[in-house]
Amino acid sequence: MFLHCLKYELKTSLRARDLIIWLILFPIVLGTLFKVAFGSIYEKNTLFRSIPAAVVETAENPYFRAAADAVSAGDDALFLLTYTDEQTALGLLKNKEISGILYAGDTVSLTVGGSGIQQSILKSFVEQYGISEAVIRKAAEQNPETLPAVTKALSAEITACTRVPLTDGNTDQFIQFFYNLIAMVAIFGSITGLHIAIDYQANLSLLGARRSCASVPNAVSRCAAILGSWLTQAVCMVICVSYLAFVLKIDFGSRLPLVYAAAVLGGCMGVAMGFFIGAIGKLSQNAKVGIAMTVSMTCCFLSGLMIGNMKAILAEKVPWVNAVNPVAVISDCFYCLNLYSDYRRFTVKIITMLILTAAFTVLGIILSGRKKYASI
Repeated sequence: MFLHCLKYELKTSLRARDLIIWLILFPIVLGTLFKVAFGSIYEKNTLFRSIPAAVVETAENPYFRAAADAVSAGDDALFLLTYTDEQTALGLLKNKEISGILYAGDTVSLTVGGSGIQQSILKSFVEQYGISEAVIRKAAEQNPETLPAVTKALSAEITACTRVPLTDGNTDQFIQFFYNLIAMVAIFGSITGLHIAIDYQANLSLLGARRSCASVPNAVSRCAAILGSWLTQAVCMVICVSYLAFVLKIDFGSRLPLVYAAAVLGGCMGVAMGFFIGAIGKLSQNAKVGIAMTVSMTCCFLSGLMIGNMKAILAEKVPWVNAVNPVAVISDCFYCLNLYSDYRRFTVKIITMLILTAAFTVLGIILSGRKKYASI
């Protein structure tokens, strides 16, 4: 009997139009818009790229040629240099294809077409080269035998700091919108959970009236409905994550299977929350749908889907909000997988989701059970 009920619950869920729109089509459309809006900002404004520059050699200068070859070699080269004549270089600078022109002769000078980080780096390079070249020339003229030691000392990188990366994950700040998008799809599972409770209340739907008179025990059919909704929601979450990861090429880090697991569990929590809301009181179906959507969108807002730094503001002012906000808990799971090498924080978030899912489900069953109607 349980499997029979489960089969028809799955068929009912798959035929629901709101399920297809909110849980499949909506995240695909919104995720694509996020990719168009935010996809290239991080690469253009934050990630470092080799600085394009032109070199115009007014006289032979082997010292500069050696220094220029050193800073423009390799995959992480500082400069992307083009050796050309002055007229061509000025044309490239005018068209903003390069950030500056290096004139190499007896001395090295710089011409830039604007101000910015790249131009400042070019200026710093020219100034540092000028000092180093003067020291080398002086050593070669006054004390040639010390020239190798002087060159080695100038070539050595002197620093008092040690570079220690905080994370090996994706540091793109705009990825939070995709985390919150997945969390929003998960919490919109409350629409499915809401219908479970409504479809078992005789005063809210004709289907509920028929089920109240059916020979199948309410506990059996209700558990089948919850499990069927969880399975349907799990499929929607897998589709959402797969579209973001493999179609839009969003970098979720190296632990993608755990991203799927967290998303599926978040979807189950969303269904359970909707089931709990639907079981509260004797409000009409429209009123309960309005409450479910209001709660879901408020959770999304507090998690930072509409305002990127909202979660950080709440973490500073009222940190307990993020700890109990279902959407924030789901998105934090993805943060933990991406930014931290250990699983301690991720485990805490997963346990929180399990507790919330169990609490919503149990409370929903308690509130929806043993209802009697004097007249319907």
